[in-house]
Amino acid sequence: MLFAHDTEVALTAAAALVNTGRGTEQLPDGAALDHFVAAWEWTGERTHDRTELDAVRRLRPRLERLWEMGEDDAADLVNTLLREASALPQLVKHDGWDYHLHATPPDAPLADRMAVEAAMAFADVIRSRQLERLRMCAADDCSNVHIDLSKNRSRRFCSTSCANRTNVAAYRTRQAGRTAGP
Repeated sequence: MLFAHDTEVALTAAAALVNTGRGTEQLPDGAALDHFVAAWEWTGERTHDRTELDAVRRLRPRLERLWEMGEDDAADLVNTLLREASALPQLVKHDGWDYHLHATPPDAPLADRMAVEAAMAFADVIRSRQLERLRMCAADDCSNVHIDLSKNRSRRFCSTSCANRTNVAAYRTRQAGRTAGP
């Protein structure tokens, strides 16, 4: 494991959140946000209103910038996200998770909790000089972001389906070249 478990989950969740705004809107309404929150097991209070949804949507482009930034700019953004939410890191244990860090109270707005969780995880990425693990999907028809958590830093695709689609297309191109020969 490259990072602590909660850091890896937070990084992957941040990438998933960014990807909900790339291409077709994947958080069109509160029900979609409810599904996203449940899928990523976000805890704490929720308002379930349009204000909450809009705040989460506004967070996505800010996090997305981390995939494009150098170390100093990324550190500035991480510090800004932490400062804006008045983050105060604390060790907590809940819902079957062993001790991990939370830096906002459970009644903080959802978007603040998401921002701080991501910022804390990206702080680990920056401190360990692993920004090159923030990647864009290598599939020609995909613009998703992902985190390469592989030991040998070889992950190129955001998902198995993008990898399979790209590999099948390359195979078919090779096969077509062989049958079209002299």
